Amino acid sequence: MMEIETHDYDNYSSEYLEYGDFEETDTGGYVQKEALHIVSVVVYSLAFVLGVIGNGVVIWVTAFRSKRTINSVWLQNLAMADFVFVLSLPFSIDYVLRDFNWIFGWNMCKLNSFICTVNMYASVLFLTVLSLDRYISLVHLSWYQTFRTVRRAWGVCALVWVVSILLSSPVLIFRETVQYQHKTACFNNFHDENGQTAAMRHIAMVLLRTTVGFVLPFATISITAILLTIRMKQSSNVRVSSFSRTVSAVVLTFFLCWAPFHMFSLMELSMHHSLYLHSILIVGFPLATSLAFFNSCMNPILYVLVSKNVRGILKRSCMNIAKKSLRELNHSLSATESVSIPDICYPEEPSVLSTV
Repeated sequence: MMEIETHDYDNYSSEYLEYGDFEETDTGGYVQKEALHIVSVVVYSLAFVLGVIGNGVVIWVTAFRSKRTINSVWLQNLAMADFVFVLSLPFSIDYVLRDFNWIFGWNMCKLNSFICTVNMYASVLFLTVLSLDRYISLVHLSWYQTFRTVRRAWGVCALVWVVSILLSSPVLIFRETVQYQHKTACFNNFHDENGQTAAMRHIAMVLLRTTVGFVLPFATISITAILLTIRMKQSSNVRVSSFSRTVSAVVLTFFLCWAPFHMFSLMELSMHHSLYLHSILIVGFPLATSLAFFNSCMNPILYVLVSKNVRGILKRSCMNIAKKSLRELNHSLSATESVSIPDICYPEEPSVLSTV
């Protein structure tokens, strides 16, 4: 771990990127660093390609190719959060490829980290809303039919975005760039003249992110799932729809991808008291972060694998695009033939087009 200041918490980062720095004289550590770099770049690149294509298709389908429903509003906003996030991945890829040398300046350092954090909060909050909405629509049918509207769904989405931005605002305050060893680092700078204040800032930021971004949503989703299961056993009228299965798969994947990241974040708080934890974090944090970031490209894949409705919409949309392209190509060829055939087949006779 690099030493920029003498205080433990003065420049302490809660991002995995700090763990990419090994002593060049340590051959084993350097090889480990290179291996982690390769894994990170591969995962980020794959997440970028799949995320841009997959989330772009989901946004296009839910916005233009399907009937506007409350479910499509939830999925569209979730895809928008993931889409904006994966657009920021090339900056992280470049950062890793340059051996953690940030070249994009102070403003982009803050903005890129801010976008990542907003995506994390927005994704988990939208998944929480999806789970609550699924429970209400299946159990409290009378309330569902009276108050559940597309307009109110958009209002809830706007509230989720505002809350996510507010929760992510500390990143805009503490994210900084600093010069070290002829490089520029982009990290969370909790520097303060009082080392205890810096430590408290770091602890508060990690606890806020873990509590609001993982523990409370997980508890809410788990409770609604348990209540829904109990209700389904008691009543034969409640049936699990394809959309419910899709939501379950998306929620499960989200927590499997993000749980290691939050676990290592909590472990990081006690890192300065244990060299053993330091060595674990060096290996584990980059892998956990890569897994968390990869979640942003998983949702569109799950939609296609689990939901028959999404597969049907995508199939019809692709067929319509193919038919339209073939019609345009056929029309273009017909227009070309109508001009070229008279000139080639009947050169001795004047063309109708030439006499006009």
